[in-house]
Amino acid sequence: MNDSSLVANAADFRAQLIDWYDQSARDLPWRSHPSLYKTVVSEFMLQQTQVKTVLPYFHNWLQVFPGFEALASASEEAVVKQWEGLGYYSRARNLHKLARIVSDLDSIPTDAKSWLALPGIGPYAAAAVCSIAFSDPSAVVDGNVVRILSRLVADRSEYKTTTDAAKTYQSLATALLNHARPGDHNQAMMELGATLCQKQKPQCLLCPVQSLCQARAQGIETAIPRFNKTKAVKQTVERAWIVSPKGVLLYRIPQTASRMKGLHEIPSLEALNLKTPRTSPLIVRQRSITKYRITERFHEISADKAFNGDLPDHFLWANPDSIASLTFSGPHRKWITELIDLVSEK
Repeated sequence: MNDSSLVANAADFRAQLIDWYDQSARDLPWRSHPSLYKTVVSEFMLQQTQVKTVLPYFHNWLQVFPGFEALASASEEAVVKQWEGLGYYSRARNLHKLARIVSDLDSIPTDAKSWLALPGIGPYAAAAVCSIAFSDPSAVVDGNVVRILSRLVADRSEYKTTTDAAKTYQSLATALLNHARPGDHNQAMMELGATLCQKQKPQCLLCPVQSLCQARAQGIETAIPRFNKTKAVKQTVERAWIVSPKGVLLYRIPQTASRMKGLHEIPSLEALNLKTPRTSPLIVRQRSITKYRITERFHEISADKAFNGDLPDHFLWANPDSIASLTFSGPHRKWITELIDLVSEK
């Protein structure tokens, strides 16, 4: 990676970037009347989630939990319920823990290093929060920043993951940081990556720093950055759609689970110790989680084939009126609605 030319032109880079941001920054709710709380909530929500998805959640979240104290006093169940559909639920739990810690502090730390000790805060979030809220001179490096910097220096190296690339680019990002306006500089970098320096179709003609971009000059901008290709892992999950006079059978993921603990889902045949029926499933749906490509097949099973007696632990009957109050992952909420409508039409 040859970044000497870019570093030599760092002053021009900073000026061109910040001028563009001042004129072109999107009007986002965490930027208008900014506060530490808004910044923290937005950074948690925006991890691995697009802005357009976050916007309604952010608005609703602030209506229910307007500040750290309100969030800290809420139950974990209420917090996770409000997060329903955003995915990666550990973010909600960590945000809840962070609010409780911050609410008890006599003074809130203002530097990125101190924030690293708080729940759910990694190097990127620490730099983002502290630069935006406290003008701490810490440079952010996420996927957007990696893409921008790798193109600017025409880096043809192949990285295993974005995290590996971020570690490589941290020093360059730090060298380019605008110390007069570190928060705005970091937001400008993220804004540029999200709106112009996109993965598939970069809008180079509109880019404020195109004159400094070596990949653009060489015509290889769409080929950078380069990552090792991860082979998709295919999985199939067979699920049971069981309805009785007591309601729909659901499974509550145990609190000891590593993922989605406490959330409800349509139970798998494996959890019920049932064999896959020979009949066609009611519906088949597909989704992706990281490297996994999952096919979900939903089979209509009669209630008398599932249990003879009391329900085992973690299973429950939910009548239609109570389903709305329970917490599901986004896909399961959608699938339950589909299946209820489908079966009712029979």
